[in-house]
Amino acid sequence: MRRAHRHPVIPASADVPPTPPRVAADAPARGTATRPRRGARVATASLAGLAGVALVLGACTSTPEVDGPGSGPTAPGSGADATAYPLTLDNCGTEVTFDAAPQRVVTVKSSTAETMLALGLGDRVVGAAFLDGPLPDDLAAAAQGTAVAEPLSDQVPGTEAVLALEPDLVYAGWESNVSADGAGERDTLHSLGVNTYVAPAACKDPAYMPDPLTFDDVFAEIAEVGQVFDVADAAAALVADQRATLESVTPDDRGLDALWYSSGTDIPYVGAGIGAPAMIMDAVGLGNVAGDVDDTWTALGWESVVEADPDVIVLVDAAWNTADGKIEALEANPATAALTAVQEGRYVTVPFPATEAGVRNVDAVVDLAAQLDALEIDG
Repeated sequence: MRRAHRHPVIPASADVPPTPPRVAADAPARGTATRPRRGARVATASLAGLAGVALVLGACTSTPEVDGPGSGPTAPGSGADATAYPLTLDNCGTEVTFDAAPQRVVTVKSSTAETMLALGLGDRVVGAAFLDGPLPDDLAAAAQGTAVAEPLSDQVPGTEAVLALEPDLVYAGWESNVSADGAGERDTLHSLGVNTYVAPAACKDPAYMPDPLTFDDVFAEIAEVGQVFDVADAAAALVADQRATLESVTPDDRGLDALWYSSGTDIPYVGAGIGAPAMIMDAVGLGNVAGDVDDTWTALGWESVVEADPDVIVLVDAAWNTADGKIEALEANPATAALTAVQEGRYVTVPFPATEAGVRNVDAVVDLAAQLDALEIDG
């Protein structure tokens, strides 16, 4: 039976519990003690040191010298669907104006690189950084010959490294990606001729943060990115396809509760009530034992997990914190080893890149629904 749970939450920062360097306050527990340290930024630079690069940017208007995906770059919109520039957007509280479709883009995080690829815009990417894991087969094919296939860095690049690529846009998956400790403050980049756009689902200001995140929010970002790049037709087709796929999924009707286990050993870091994990679990018919926590992800004491005794455990699979490693830890801990889901081996998995709002969320729903359907649960 699906149950409502009230439980103590381990105190943390306003956004998430403390995490290693390079993992920002908006991160869904990317990194634990078991994950290699991501280290410092690729490069740092004072504003004075960036002046020479800024001069180059001012003169740069050419398109990237990279090949597009196998199907070729998406054609610009025309007629009623063409974007009218200048286009001004309110992006997480920052006003951003595009005088034309961006031609040289640095993406930060998998979600942004994958959106570009899914829209046929891989040829616009001149640098891709901080990818969370391998691309799925269809997007891997689209990435061939683009900068996404050879990432700039496995961490957030510094301002100097970004400006060296002469971008006209930094498309960030988290707000912290465009900060002094990341690719650069938004105002600073704008003053140097580089626009910024943050995935709207990642806005941290309560006035902009989706509460809760829905698939309509995910699809709205796809549509807005299509507008920015003047590929509204491609965006509409992608959204229509994803909506149809989502509607084809039959949610599990057994009233099962689940724990979305992202990372952590001493204190688990789990999917809470308003983010992508909650959205995905709801779509497949799973209740969320941490669903009463008004956040995207949260730290949750094992005593609360034991009390909730979830029917199923959703394991986030990442190279630095694998699903198999989580299972070993769950089975080795006497308290968690007694959980019904552990005793019965009721695990389903989701790749880390699909756990943040983006073009892979619908596929995650399809995959999790199939895994749930294969679980035999008595009672």
